[in-house]
Amino acid sequence: MRLNKILLAGFFMTAFLVGCNDDDDNGTDEVEERDRTEQELADREALEEYLQTHFYNYEDFENPSEGFDYVVRFDTINEANADKTPLIESDLLESKTVTRGEVDYTIYVLKVREGEGDKPTFADSTFVTYRGELLNRRMFDNAVTPVWFDLPQLIEGFTEGVIEFRGATNFDVNEDNSVTWTNDYGVGAVFMPSGLGYYSRPQGGIPPYSPLIFSINLYGVNQADHDNDGIPSYMEDINGDGVLGNDNTDNDNLPNFIDDDDDGDFIPTREEIEIDPETGELSFPDKDNDGTPDYLDSDN
Repeated sequence: MRLNKILLAGFFMTAFLVGCNDDDDNGTDEVEERDRTEQELADREALEEYLQTHFYNYEDFENPSEGFDYVVRFDTINEANADKTPLIESDLLESKTVTRGEVDYTIYVLKVREGEGDKPTFADSTFVTYRGELLNRRMFDNAVTPVWFDLPQLIEGFTEGVIEFRGATNFDVNEDNSVTWTNDYGVGAVFMPSGLGYYSRPQGGIPPYSPLIFSINLYGVNQADHDNDGIPSYMEDINGDGVLGNDNTDNDNLPNFIDDDDDGDFIPTREEIEIDPETGELSFPDKDNDGTPDYLDSDN
C-alpha cells in the first residue's frame, strides 16, 4: 500500500510515508527538485482541468439502490454522457487553502455527505475506507475494509481532506463480531496538489509531481493523546500551524506531542496540568504568573 499501513498490537492500524524524508533513498534515479510555488500553480491547473472534465456518481447517491456501498467514483465526460454535471459545477465541491512554508496550496474537497458523528482534528486517529487515484484515473491504492489511520503520519493532503468530514453516530456489533455502522458517516473525496502528497519522491505506481485524488468514507474518530500526558495531541500544536512535529518546547529530540515532559524540567506534564475528574476538562496552572503554563515552563 502507498500509505504503508502497519498493524500495531493486533488492533490499531497507523501509517507512515516512505520517501517523505529528505534522507530517504528509495532506490530510484534522482528527480530534479522543482520550485514549489511554480509546481503548485501547475498542479492547480491540472486539478481544475480534471474537475471540469469529470463527474462523480451523484445519481447513485440521489437514488441509492439496495446494497449501494456509498463510495464516490469518477468518470470522464464524453459524448455518451455529455449531460453529466462536471465536478467543478457541483454545489458540494469546496476549495481550501493550506499554507506550508511560503506556499499556499489549494485542495478541493467533495463533501457528498459530511457525516453526523465526531469530527476529527489533524492530530487524531480515523477509521476509514479509501481509494487513491491519479488524474488519469489509474488506481494506486485502496482499502475496502476500514482501517485505522494516525493522521499526523499521513500525507498532508489526505489529512486535510479527512478533517472536513465526520464519522458515524453509532455502530452495531454483529454475531460474527463484524461491525455495521449507522448510515450517517462521512462520504466524499479530496483532490490535492503534489506538494501535499509525495511531491518529487516517486512511490510505487505514483510518478513524481503527481496530484492525487482520494475517495474517502469516514466511519470512526478517536481523539489522540500520543504520549499519554493528559493533553490531546491537537492541543500540543503550540504555534497553531497544524503540524505537530515542529513544536518542541524543551528542544530535545521529541516534539511535544510525543514528549511526556514537554518543558524538560523532569516533572511529567501530567503532573503539571489539572484534569477535572467528572468532566475531563483541562486547566493549566501558572504558579509564577509569567504567562507560561507550568507544563511549558522549565523554571517552575
